Amino acid sequence: MTADGSSLKPPQAARPVSAGPPASAFEGTGTASRALSERIARRFFQVCAMLAALAAAAVIATLASESALFFMEVSPVRFLTELAWTPLAEEPRFGILPLLAATAQITAGAAVVAFPLGLLTAVYLEYYSDPRAARILTAAVIVLAAVPTVVYGYVALNFVTPALRNVWPSLEAYNGISACLVVGVMILPTVTLLSRSALQAVPPSLTDAGLALGASSARVLLRGILPAASGGIAAALALAVARAAGETMIVTLAAGNQPGLTWSPLEGLRTLTAYIAQASMGDAPSGTMEYRAFFAVASVLFVITYAVHALGRWLAGGRSRRRDAAARARPATAGARR
Repeated sequence: MTADGSSLKPPQAARPVSAGPPASAFEGTGTASRALSERIARRFFQVCAMLAALAAAAVIATLASESALFFMEVSPVRFLTELAWTPLAEEPRFGILPLLAATAQITAGAAVVAFPLGLLTAVYLEYYSDPRAARILTAAVIVLAAVPTVVYGYVALNFVTPALRNVWPSLEAYNGISACLVVGVMILPTVTLLSRSALQAVPPSLTDAGLALGASSARVLLRGILPAASGGIAAALALAVARAAGETMIVTLAAGNQPGLTWSPLEGLRTLTAYIAQASMGDAPSGTMEYRAFFAVASVLFVITYAVHALGRWLAGGRSRRRDAAARARPATAGARR
């Protein structure tokens, strides 16, 4: 019980993760047959890792080679600055800005929906709910993560859009706001579960110290726990944003595939992934500039999602880097005092 009469239950203890024995502990132990089986297993794992690396290299090489051929015919400046994307027209234009603008709208709208709801849900599950309610709500969140995206797209098209048209009669059948809402629901489990993991990583001693000093539970949460978990929470948001940017089925079914640069969420949009889905239908003959435009757009999407994932990993590791830097600085400070 805190000074203001409210209570903040201690965080649910995370399961300790064992670092495991070093690699050398598996070498030369037991009988000869056991050592042989361990060497075979080690080679098998090595082959699996090499296959994953080769698959990634093949994808990158394919995107890079086809995109290079595309940019030999289309100027990168033209590609990044033109305001129209009509690769199959009689006079094709290859301005990717409409696709980028539509992708940014869907991603930002989904983040606005998912981030506050996901973070508040994670805080409730970790600090305020009883164990039974936490189990039920966590299971419900996991069910949301298991729903296929094509089902989300169907719900957006046949239920969310008609409901929104009762509010905005001018809303088009394919529109951005419906896609934003449903993509936000789709990434909600990512924000919730990863934010809760970040909260679980905060030492319980931080909560106990704040409450012992007489701070209210809300103050401890806002001034102590959330700043301590900010790196992990930001990483959760970054990973959810990357997933929203790469979503295909929901935006294709809900936002449509309409070309043109627009910032109105009441109109139809064409995102990067929607164009990729359309181009994969085989309308453009292989080897043509229109065919290579598909790889150029895919390369842009790859760069965006990789950059967001890299940002998420960097944010997740920021706290540990600061803690290690503080630990290294402590002996030097102590030595200077002596």
